[in-house]
Amino acid sequence: MSSDNRVIIYTDGACSGNPGPGGWGAILEFNGKSKEICGGEPETTNNRMELTAAIEALNCLKRSSEVLLHTDSKYVMDGITKWMHGWKRNNWKTAAKKPVKNQDLWMALDDAIRSHDIEWKWVKGHAGINGNEKADELANKGMDEYR
Repeated sequence: MSSDNRVIIYTDGACSGNPGPGGWGAILEFNGKSKEICGGEPETTNNRMELTAAIEALNCLKRSSEVLLHTDSKYVMDGITKWMHGWKRNNWKTAAKKPVKNQDLWMALDDAIRSHDIEWKWVKGHAGINGNEKADELANKGMDEYR
């Protein structure tokens, strides 16, 4: 992927209690410009907010794009890179034949990735990485109205 024409995305989710009020945030950067998005829900989980951040960020893209998407969520990272293929093959069931948790969001993410060439990158949360710190601020902002 050429870094000159790809969209750089940082995503994060937050939850006060798990479940509890939650928020998601993302920052998208392309060609020297950036866009910040966030939102929240009154009763949710951290994993749902992490997934929602990635879905909402990808759904902002108006055309097929090369994307470098950063997440500090091992759940999202492992789900998209290791587990989803098997879940889809097994009709959205885990290896233990149980329904996939957050299936609605995993299916939405599966739809959101279809037209993009995405490199997924895990980053350590709260480690001073500017994009990740900003996504965390946006997730907390999204959660604010539900606290």
